[in-house]
Amino acid sequence: MDAESTSPAKPKVIIRACPNYDTFHIEGLVTEALDELGLRPSGKTLIKPNVVTSGEKFPNAYTRPEFIEGVTRALQSRADGVTEMAIGERSGITLPTRHAFKGAGYPDVFKRTGVDHYHFEETTQVEIPLTHEGRLRDSIYVPRPVAEADFFVNCPKFKAHPWTTVTFSMKNYIGIQDDRHRLIDHDHKLNDKVRDLQFVLQPQFIAIDAITAGEGRMLTPLPFDMGLVIMGNDQLAFDAVCCHIIGIDPMTVDHLRLAYEAGFGTLDLDQIEITGDVTLAEAQAKAEGFKVGLIRIEDYFEGTNIKAYSGKPPQTEGEGAEDYCWGGCPGAMQEAIEIIRLYDDQTDAKMPKTHIVFGDYQGEIDAGPDDRVVFIGDCTSFHGDIGGKPVEINSVYRDRSADDPLNAKQTDIFVKMAKVEKKFYDEKDDQVVELRGCPVSVAEQVLALVKLGDLNSPYLDPSEVKNFTPAYFSWRTQQAINKIRRIPYQQPGPTHRGGAATKLH
Repeated sequence: MDAESTSPAKPKVIIRACPNYDTFHIEGLVTEALDELGLRPSGKTLIKPNVVTSGEKFPNAYTRPEFIEGVTRALQSRADGVTEMAIGERSGITLPTRHAFKGAGYPDVFKRTGVDHYHFEETTQVEIPLTHEGRLRDSIYVPRPVAEADFFVNCPKFKAHPWTTVTFSMKNYIGIQDDRHRLIDHDHKLNDKVRDLQFVLQPQFIAIDAITAGEGRMLTPLPFDMGLVIMGNDQLAFDAVCCHIIGIDPMTVDHLRLAYEAGFGTLDLDQIEITGDVTLAEAQAKAEGFKVGLIRIEDYFEGTNIKAYSGKPPQTEGEGAEDYCWGGCPGAMQEAIEIIRLYDDQTDAKMPKTHIVFGDYQGEIDAGPDDRVVFIGDCTSFHGDIGGKPVEINSVYRDRSADDPLNAKQTDIFVKMAKVEKKFYDEKDDQVVELRGCPVSVAEQVLALVKLGDLNSPYLDPSEVKNFTPAYFSWRTQQAINKIRRIPYQQPGPTHRGGAATKLH
């Protein structure tokens, strides 16, 4: 696919004031934006929110149901030849999307609007060839509804991110893959992965929930009252404007810079038309003080009983070398500890003195004889003394090119629970523990911290189990049905922007 063909001739971003989650007011704003942009949904119309997680403990992590209903109703009012309208997502941290949708209040939206919905981990996965220069691999897998979308609508949540600085429109693409494919390249090359996903398709329309934004983090963000709905017709220009609203240079956000270099449009405000009833300066005033992510793991745990150490990730020589794995295990640990704090308010008091090591660490580890030391990630290595004893930890990292997406396996939360439980039971008397993976997921790191500190497990919390169990078994049943019913993939029409697809699983 030619990246240059994905950008409208005149990118436009519309900034509108919206003080609260009034569905009908949001519908009106979106309808007016569609008219201003001259857009009419057609064919298979797919709406992609951000529902990475949801529920009462994560109120600022997801695109609110009032927002998604307003967008959906506006699209329905302007539909022209729509053959299907659906909402689709893959939630995060190994939770079934069914569970996340329910926690977000989406089932009521589906009923009221009559639209279909997809749980992307339950659908057929389609291979999309990649041919652009600098790609991480030659193909990428996405759910069938994404591959076949004629009119794609991106509805992210306006949030900070501990791995990629921000998560606006482009970063929301991580949710167009199921877990087994999502975690491939979700490491120090995460920004390159987000760039590669742009070659699958581009949205015709974007509307971001910036009414109550999420600052500081991604899964457990703090609420930030911004009172805005921002809309546009060009993804790169859209994210550039969102960056300027919170006062950061979009060229410093790596996935935006990479997408710009790949020809997906402009980051230059002089080449973007900004309209609406809120000026850029007024939006910037509303967003003053907004905190983004990108805090190194050593600094994140300062003043707690956890001391973190980080070395370089693999492949750190030559052009494009990284000195820190922003997209992998360290960021997952930050999210993990914040999730546990939501379910156990004594987390920091109960947590024993613990040392956690990432990457190729070549310094000293100041651990006492009773301190636990956990090495996290395939690339972790260390050669030195711990508690007065020599310790040698060798990297087991394999180059990502050795991972074949076609053979990627799904690992559910119960398997992860059993794996971590066995690891810490077998090594309960060992000072040093190795937790391998690339990356070691947020879920696994949550489970590891629970074992280390004898903390309350979010996955066993009564408030979660009631809804999680039926969602889990429905998910697994649907996966089994799809495995038996392998429907041949049909090449999509000319509106598809990803190219031919040949394999599915």
